[in-house]
Parts: sequence; structure tokens; C-alpha cells
Amino acid sequence: MPAESNQCMFCSNKLCIHKVPIFNSLNHEDLVKISEKIEHKDYKKGESIFNIGDKLDTIVIINEGSAKAYKYTLDGREQILYIFSEGDFFGEQYLLSNQTAAFTVETLSTLKACTLTKSQLQELLFKHPDIAIKIIEELGSRMSRLENSLQSMGVRSVDARISSLLIDFSEKYGKAVTEGILIRLPLSREGMANYLGVARETVSRKLSQMEEEGIIRSVSNKSILILNVTFLKETADL
Repeated sequence: MPAESNQCMFCSNKLCIHKVPIFNSLNHEDLVKISEKIEHKDYKKGESIFNIGDKLDTIVIINEGSAKAYKYTLDGREQILYIFSEGDFFGEQYLLSNQTAAFTVETLSTLKACTLTKSQLQELLFKHPDIAIKIIEELGSRMSRLENSLQSMGVRSVDARISSLLIDFSEKYGKAVTEGILIRLPLSREGMANYLGVARETVSRKLSQMEEEGIIRSVSNKSILILNVTFLKETADL
């Protein structure tokens, strides 16, 4: 269970909903009104926010930290479906239907979340129907990314998939430095393998090969420096 749950006092100066694209159309006054209804929850690293099969009644917005959405394959292997980080949200699709959660969401780091209940979200949608359209667009985008990911597992080479993942991470978690782009990796090597649908040894071998070729440099177990982003984009066919 979350270590802490209280009214979101942090939102008075740093509105978590300000980070979420679906709320971009709201003015500051509306954002403040919503923030008064939001609850704040803290999660430890490795803690489940919800599990597959759960009945959900809240939308979760990540204020700080990251989490993975995953399920297990028939042979018992973990398959990561999505990576959520600051500004991302989830659970909204289950508030609009009676379906139970189709995957488990587990934190990858300590995480601060803001939550809205089903009734609060519905009230918001009635008042601001454009938000419903943005939610539909976001769900469509997630489905598209998931379909592309599944298709790439059977069509694209391992090199292309790893390069594409590093490009995605550089855009979301990267920081420009003198030598290139420094990425604070949200996943371990095993997590990257579970995301790509390959063996951990394959990911480690390919990353080592990229390092030998001067494309990347391992800074630590959790950080990689991209030295040649052009090569990665060409390999990923982007």
C-alpha cells in the first residue's frame, strides 16, 4: 500500500496536472479547482500501483518518478508494455468502462502520484469535453506504439530495436552534454530485454558492441552516454 496519502498540497506551486497534455486547455483557475480535489500518494520503488484484474476507480498522474506496465506471457516471461514517467497518466480507460486492469503497473523508482476519482473525472469531462477527445487521442497513440512494438519484434532486427529504444529514452530521459546525450536509464538491462522481447544476454552483448564501436559509452549501470545519435537513428531506420 502507498506509504502516504493526503490532499495534494504540492500542487499549489507545482500543479501536477499542468504537466499532463490532456489538461492543456484548462485555465489556471480551473487547474487550481481541480488540484483541490486531487489526492497525493507516495510509492516506494518496486511497489505495485495496481495489479492485473483490479477494479480501478482513479486516474493516476505521475508527478515524479517512473513506472512500468507489464503482464506475463504464457511461458511466464515478463513483457513490459509501457514505461510511464513524469507527466504521464494511466487508469483513465478503466474509468470509462467496467473492465478490470489488463496489466500490472509497478514503480521503477520512488514515485509521487496525483489521483482523481472516477466521479471527479466524469464531472471534469462534462465541463470540458475537449479533454475527453484528448484522452481518446492519447489512448490511440498508446495502442499505435504498442502495435508498432509488437510488429517490430517479428520484423525489425535486434540492432534496430535496441537503437530505437535508446532514441526513445534519449528523447524522454536524455540531457544534452558536451560529448553527446546522457541518459538516465529507466530500465535495467533485464528490463530493456523484457521491453524488447529478447534475452538479457542479447541486450548486454549488443550494448557492449555499440560501446566498442564508439556509438555509446556506459557511465554506470543506470546511465549511458550516446556519442553517435545519427548512427542510432540510421540503424533504427528513423
